[in-house]
Amino acid sequence: MVVRALIAEDEPLARRTLREFAGELEWLRVVGEAADGAEAVRLIDALAPDLVFLDVQMPELSGLEVLRRIHHDPEVVFTTAHDGYALAAFELEALDYLLKPFGRERFQAAAERVRRRLAVTAPAPPRTRERAAALEGTGPLERLFVRHRDRIVPVRVAEIARLEAADDYVSVYAGGQTYLVSLTLAELERRLDPARFRRVHRSHVVNLDHVASLRPYHDARRFVITLRDGAEVLASRAGSLELRELIA
Repeated sequence: MVVRALIAEDEPLARRTLREFAGELEWLRVVGEAADGAEAVRLIDALAPDLVFLDVQMPELSGLEVLRRIHHDPEVVFTTAHDGYALAAFELEALDYLLKPFGRERFQAAAERVRRRLAVTAPAPPRTRERAAALEGTGPLERLFVRHRDRIVPVRVAEIARLEAADDYVSVYAGGQTYLVSLTLAELERRLDPARFRRVHRSHVVNLDHVASLRPYHDARRFVITLRDGAEVLASRAGSLELRELIA
């Protein structure tokens, strides 16, 4: 099976890298290249590629706008230099996500996922609007894709016990691991289910499903939150007041 791919990327170096890496795979053939969003829309609908390597930010039209306008429904691998887009793009609406600069091994892993997906004979329903919504950041997150050592791994949001602000980053505590995400706590909090996650302090968000107990702090106006993993978080007065409203 030959997979026909289109590259939609405004950076010449990134286009050249994608073309070079694609040329090393005998089953992958580049059928066109676009340097801006408007050209990407035209070529995707004209050439009907199986796969598009789509830059999130391009002149004329963004990757989000490209997905809104095309009629053809290819598999999509997003490319971008901005780590924060991974939160939205990786809710399994995108097949994969390449953070620039990416290497040969990372590219080949993404391409192999495409090959396996396209080998499935059952037709998949159109996903372009869903992908656009994922990039736009609507609805609660179900999973994060985070960097862990030399790879990107999925973390189910339900498994996250707490989040802690660290300047422009967030430490995500889940499953006994700690991951650093390149977003602010406010940006990430906006994508979380408010029925499950509560901001209990300026720097802390906790998953209520992972709370083991609450106990009054010294002044009895604040709570110390003990989580099931043994971690403790001191809630602010405002955060403690909100927690009191949950007590039957």
